Amino acid sequence: MLDRRALLVAALTTPAVARAQGGYPSRAIRVVVPFAAGGIIDVVARIVAEPLSRRLGQPIVIENTPGAGSTIGARNAARAAPDGYTLLLNGAAQGVIPALFPDAGVDPVADFAPVALLGEQPFILAVNPAVPANDVPSLLAWLRGKRGDATFATTGIGAASHLAGELLKSLAGVDFTIVQYRGTPAAVTDFVAGRVEFMIDSQTLIAPLMQDGRARGLAVTTAQRSRMVPDLPTLQEAGVAGYETSSWQALYAPASTPPAIVRMLSEATLAVLADPAVQQRYVERGVEPRAGDATVLRNFLKAEMDRWLPILRATGARAG
Repeated sequence: MLDRRALLVAALTTPAVARAQGGYPSRAIRVVVPFAAGGIIDVVARIVAEPLSRRLGQPIVIENTPGAGSTIGARNAARAAPDGYTLLLNGAAQGVIPALFPDAGVDPVADFAPVALLGEQPFILAVNPAVPANDVPSLLAWLRGKRGDATFATTGIGAASHLAGELLKSLAGVDFTIVQYRGTPAAVTDFVAGRVEFMIDSQTLIAPLMQDGRARGLAVTTAQRSRMVPDLPTLQEAGVAGYETSSWQALYAPASTPPAIVRMLSEATLAVLADPAVQQRYVERGVEPRAGDATVLRNFLKAEMDRWLPILRATGARAG
């Protein structure tokens, strides 16, 4: 199990980032976020960017490049010069590229050097108030009666919300129509309007909709209840055995980036994540710090790929 405390202490005791590889960094660093602005990947990128910029002594520019389940942004980052001035900040989509986009021209492992694992966030399973379900068992019964016609909103193919839906299909033995949107705002707009009937997305997105009556939360997706919505059961408690997933975020550099630069970026990022001010901003957005160095991220990504690829292939999930 990841010894987070040891990693954070090591990061805090690391001296101020030393210059390396010809004075790196000497100019602005571009961080590609392969989803639209407003989603949790983008939120985490912006929380981390400001203190990381101060620590590295150079501006960090967030570049949102949505499309094709993160593969457009990932491919652009992978093909950038491996000099530390272009990075990729992606989430669960990184690990499912081979299953969903085998012809995308980007390999989530071979084309990247892992930098750091950043955080994770519980999701909430929620229905539009017009759906006649007040708990998970009644939702599953309703879905079985709909015979695949119920609609489920996600923020893009390969996104954590999409994977959460596929996992529900697999473990609960239900079917429904997954509707892919180009980013969070469009998905939420149609969900609130009732044009799609349910969704699984970040607690910071769903909780406010629950408070003003525009959504009915049924359960959280993590193994333990959420501090933000403690009254909601987990999906496991609600009867879906083995259900556990969350949104997670990680930072990568293009493959062949000099090891000294990757190490500098990793150490600087871990130090940022150990900052109480950054941790407080995470808490405010419902994100749990999950600090991990390059080795931790490499192992975590492999485990995620081993977990998700059989599920996606079994359910027939694919791009397009």
